[in-house]
Amino acid sequence: MHELAITQSVVDTILERTENARVTAVHLVIGKVSGVVPDAVRFCFELVAAGSPVEGARLDIEEPAGRARCRACAAEFACDGLVVLCPCGSAEIDVLGGDELLIRSVEVE
Repeated sequence: MHELAITQSVVDTILERTENARVTAVHLVIGKVSGVVPDAVRFCFELVAAGSPVEGARLDIEEPAGRARCRACAAEFACDGLVVLCPCGSAEIDVLGGDELLIRSVEVE
């Protein structure tokens, strides 16, 4: 489960930037085609935040849908899985969105 390491990195980054101020909310963006499972991040968040100024913070996760463009037929389409195929059958695609993993904002006291 790589989500544990990812969540640990998120909490470490927050602690570095907030200088140990009490964190009340964390807002993440985890795209549907990022390869990261939001429910696993939610589970790990409580574990890695325990005993730190992030403990007890509300975790909000935005999950934008994936968007892709086919190199073969130039169609743009929605995608939500890690295996992305164009409706035309081509696997030659460019992901346009939904692959992000970022800390959108952090609220502190």
